[in-house]
Amino acid sequence: MKAFHTSMTLTGEVAWRSVSKDSARFGLKLLTDEVLEILISKTTYYEVLRNVGDAWRDRVVEPDSGEVNKALGNRDESGDPEQWDAGYKAIKYLREGTMICMLGVTSLDGEKIVHGARRVVLMHSRPNHYSWEETHWWLQQINTLAEQWLDVLFRDRRELTENDFSEFYRTNVDLLGGVTANTTQESATLSRFLYGLSSAYLLTGNQRALSAATACAHFLVNAFSSPSHDGEYIFWKFGRVKDGRSTKEVIGSLNGDDQGSFALYEQIYALAGLTQYYRVTQDTAILSYITRTMATFQTFYLDVKREGDSAYTGKGGYFSHLDPVTLRPDSPSLKFGDNDNRAKKNWNSIGDHIPAYLINLLVSIDPLPKTSDQSRFWKDLRDLCRHMLDDCVINILDHFDPDVDGSRFVNERFDKDWNPDHSWGWQKDRGIVGHNLKISWNLTRCAHYFISRAAEATREEHESTAQKYNNLANRCYAFARKLGNNMREVGVDLIRGGIFDALERHPTNGMGTEFAWGSTKDFWQQEQAVLAYYIMHGIDGGEGGQDYLRLARFMSAFWNLFFIDQDNRKIYFRTNEEGDPVIEGQYGIQGGHAIAGYHAFELNYLAHIYIRTFVDREDAYTENFVLYYRPVRTNGISTLNVMPDFFRPGDLMIAGIQIDGVDRKVEDPHKFQIDISDIREDKVILVEYKPIRGGRLNAPG
Repeated sequence: MKAFHTSMTLTGEVAWRSVSKDSARFGLKLLTDEVLEILISKTTYYEVLRNVGDAWRDRVVEPDSGEVNKALGNRDESGDPEQWDAGYKAIKYLREGTMICMLGVTSLDGEKIVHGARRVVLMHSRPNHYSWEETHWWLQQINTLAEQWLDVLFRDRRELTENDFSEFYRTNVDLLGGVTANTTQESATLSRFLYGLSSAYLLTGNQRALSAATACAHFLVNAFSSPSHDGEYIFWKFGRVKDGRSTKEVIGSLNGDDQGSFALYEQIYALAGLTQYYRVTQDTAILSYITRTMATFQTFYLDVKREGDSAYTGKGGYFSHLDPVTLRPDSPSLKFGDNDNRAKKNWNSIGDHIPAYLINLLVSIDPLPKTSDQSRFWKDLRDLCRHMLDDCVINILDHFDPDVDGSRFVNERFDKDWNPDHSWGWQKDRGIVGHNLKISWNLTRCAHYFISRAAEATREEHESTAQKYNNLANRCYAFARKLGNNMREVGVDLIRGGIFDALERHPTNGMGTEFAWGSTKDFWQQEQAVLAYYIMHGIDGGEGGQDYLRLARFMSAFWNLFFIDQDNRKIYFRTNEEGDPVIEGQYGIQGGHAIAGYHAFELNYLAHIYIRTFVDREDAYTENFVLYYRPVRTNGISTLNVMPDFFRPGDLMIAGIQIDGVDRKVEDPHKFQIDISDIREDKVILVEYKPIRGGRLNAPG
């Protein structure tokens, strides 16, 4: 191409730097390990990555005067002070090993190509450091986002009530936080917001977040739950729509892919916020809504053999949709256009159980809570959760493997017999990069739990069970690595960082990657990439682990560079490949289905604890982290489970406990169940965690 000029974003590490009186340039090492030569102009400017709400973070130290004089001489004698300044800034900011994002212009003219830097963003003021791996980064981000959401919806209210949520909460808020014509209150999105508020409290102890979470939880269960006649089951209404005079309840989904149905993933996400809230409070009244919804899953959605009913094959897994009228998975009403949801299973109906509620519920009830009675209830609930987790994981391992048809992507949709469905709606034979990395992330979490199960079985001298869970952990780790490596090949943007969206599972363009539509990037998929690569780095370290760590840092850089809306203190839904926000149409909605307070807050919470646990720091004091709990004391439970996520034995220990600010002795630093039998009133319980270096159990195999 001749005379072609285009804006270009490049992310990498400074490989070398060359500065003289006449010119300045540097080498930028990309994720591909290619090193590009970048020209520096007199107008190139530098900054350090900002967190949401930050102003200016440049704390880069001035360069040694001897180094400057050797390269540039005296500024007053240079003959071109602007060129001297450009060289000086290059010496100051572009030090070998520093991770940067270069935004500039690439020019092509025949065989000649030139990359010119205009804006350079450093990831930290110190070389080989990363701002988001500092102790405060994710705490600030989650607190700022939570406060902004609450300000947008409730203005100056600091103590929130159920009435506030009924009156002011709305799913759709515009780019600036204003109201839209759509007054729908969606239950699954409200629950996602509850997840974010609960996570914000866990990380920061912000009482406003807890007040809002409590009000939100009560509004959710009272306004949106639909109990069965006998009280055994709960379905969740899709939402409520206000028309200015009254409120209309909407039973079936209004989303295009799921029109009029009880979509299982929406029922699942109704539990996401409730379960995270339960972790904080141990409110057993809220738990009852969780357990009755799980009973609905097992009774109505689970594919178990039923005599005389051909829809249920007994081949396992959960159907993705039910007809709200007949409560059947094969109703003709579940087909509309190309969206045939009759007797189908998909990634969301199988895999979403794991991150949405199963992991958070299991860390809350395993080990079993100690109570004066009802011990059978807790054991039955734990056994059900364990069974569901095992079943979901095994179905993913057995049916989603991309190797069956030579693709790099998992199959995501199936008929009732587990035959891949490549005819459904918009997806056809397409893969979603974020789903593949979500599987990597969650299978790694589950493998950590299976290692704990194996250790438990060994202590109880059940060697066959121990071997079973060690083998299952091995399968999970292997599958997670496979998908993580596959996505590095075809789904990761190796030039700019971040991951792409929808790709063809079998490219026909002669390349490894073929876009289904545009080369865009969505916020929730970036979250999956960050968490997947950080947690896979923690599997076993070593050379492979270091590669995952580098990938995690490139993913984190793109998130913090381009998905944060500094002006409005929120998260953009979508960007183009360069990182420019897409805000047309539905992508200008600040709230909206799937965005409100879930994936961004989940990223903040888990990135913080994964980095503290799995990334070795130079200073030991920066490794510890704390979480906040406030269990209700009228529930008859005398213990509090405080494992932050699924971790292996030897990953973490408890370094300290405080009750309303007063230190309490840690009886056993390796036991993540705290005795609170002597606490009679609701109090803030702060738990400090410390990663264990050198004593961690390595992944089997």
